[in-house]
Amino acid sequence: MKQSPAVAGTHAVDRLLHAQLGKATFGLSPVSLMVTYLDWFAHLMISPGKQAELLEKVRRKTSKLAIYAAQSVFDPKTPPIIEPLPQDRRFRNEAWQRWPFNLIHQSFLLNQQLFYNTVTDIRGVSRRHEQTMCFLTRQLLDVFSPSNFVFTNPEVLETTVKEGGKNLLQGWMNFVEDQERALNGRKPVGAEEFQVGKNLAVTPGKVVFRNHLMELIQYAPTTEKVYEEPVLMLSAWMMKYYIMDLSPENSMVKYLVDHGHTVFMISWVNPGQDDRNLDMEDYRNLGIMDALKVINGIVPNTRIHAVGYCLGGIILTIAAAAMGRDQDRRLASLTLLTTLTDFSDPGELAVFIDPSEVSYLEDLMWEQGYLDPRQVAGSFQLLRSHDLIWSKMVREYLLGKRQPIFDLMAWNIDGTRMPYRQHSQLLRRLFLNNDLWEGRYRVGDRPIAISDIQIPIFVVAATADHVAPWRSVYKLRLQTDTEELTFVLTSGGHNVGIVNPPGPKARDYRIATSKADDRYVDPDTWLETVPSQEGSWWPAWEAWLRQRSSDRIPSPTIGSSEHGYRVLADAPGTYVLQE
Repeated sequence: MKQSPAVAGTHAVDRLLHAQLGKATFGLSPVSLMVTYLDWFAHLMISPGKQAELLEKVRRKTSKLAIYAAQSVFDPKTPPIIEPLPQDRRFRNEAWQRWPFNLIHQSFLLNQQLFYNTVTDIRGVSRRHEQTMCFLTRQLLDVFSPSNFVFTNPEVLETTVKEGGKNLLQGWMNFVEDQERALNGRKPVGAEEFQVGKNLAVTPGKVVFRNHLMELIQYAPTTEKVYEEPVLMLSAWMMKYYIMDLSPENSMVKYLVDHGHTVFMISWVNPGQDDRNLDMEDYRNLGIMDALKVINGIVPNTRIHAVGYCLGGIILTIAAAAMGRDQDRRLASLTLLTTLTDFSDPGELAVFIDPSEVSYLEDLMWEQGYLDPRQVAGSFQLLRSHDLIWSKMVREYLLGKRQPIFDLMAWNIDGTRMPYRQHSQLLRRLFLNNDLWEGRYRVGDRPIAISDIQIPIFVVAATADHVAPWRSVYKLRLQTDTEELTFVLTSGGHNVGIVNPPGPKARDYRIATSKADDRYVDPDTWLETVPSQEGSWWPAWEAWLRQRSSDRIPSPTIGSSEHGYRVLADAPGTYVLQE
């Protein structure tokens, strides 16, 4: 319904106000936070049983702590009364077991447990608000962790005494340098050692196609013959593509090329204000569909293995479902890396996604025309505040030690903007409404269904993924009736789990294939029954691609002048270099 000028004007005032507030609140909606708090507090106030339970917990924990304090003074080997969570590495140093630091960290862990009990298991509180309260409480407690302060962190105290305070002076200099770089828009210390085209994204290749949204790179073969079916790879457009082509020893592209695969890569543009109206259909049409057309021109009469990572996997799933609906049979297989298709349980990302929060973000993007990568980075850092915020502060500002940067870290700070319309559609149609999973997502004039994807699917999830929780990724089995679906669960997080080349530092993984007529196995049973294997999952994936490829043929030419796809530039191209 078209708005009158007066109504549009009042809405514009609201949007401007929300945009300015959003800059001050780092994109978090104060209304959403207030509603969350009121839901929790009101239900707690009318739950006298829960209140009594909490008071009893306080009494028991206080008694335990008092007994522990008395015993540990005389017996340093007194066993702790509470252990940190497996992922909590703050108190692993042996110095934390000495008095009084054992008492300090045990007291903190007991309080942390008590706060968790306070915000959970209250009848009537919505699941999302409970998740948000847990998240906010953890952020608050992380601020006041004894590991963050000089006089309550034994490791920092020992270092300060040993170095005569030089560590604190160096830490102050590190802090000043970081602030100066941040204020001037410069990358963190050490990032200059990694440069795209010099020691990142250096696999030889050529840009063979370019449109407004993407460049298509074709990589040069390193074997005399290659498998007939080429591989098309596309990453999340909120980051640069070269997570799949980092330094040579960590390059997924190089690994595939060296094993006889012809590889094409989509390199997304870094959109600006003028691109505010690019939408999801543009990313499908100008990205995937144009790439398929070009590849068919260079390597005619063959099907294509498509690989999508994160957001790239989402848009690839949409494209594959639409192709299945329309009986477009150009895809030979589908590989999805840490990709959500069901958004009903996106883990802790749900904290940042509700109608109020999405409207708030839309108003912030409406003024800018895009979502700035620094705004996204802040949200993801909060998901792992232990590792990405506070441990960094202790290491670099209190201990005065700089952590050497490596290729994946350099990539992680090289984000791109997301257009206003595309990001709004992503949040509303997928995360809020779950249209793709529930069969309401429309491509063209008709809805698509994931069940229309009838090609082999290879899915990779990571155990410690905070962005695409592995149990949510696993749900794809419920929506597909393709002949086979191979699911891999690798150790590590959203990025480290994927960048896992063969070698001594490789992690471990589980892998199993299910057929269309197999009975459904729930994720926890799957985890218990599928054995863990040491090493990288890359060889298993390459073997899977190889088994679904035809015989080897002479390497195709780079580009095809005959079809209008001439070489435009050397890899990594120009779009990846845009700031």
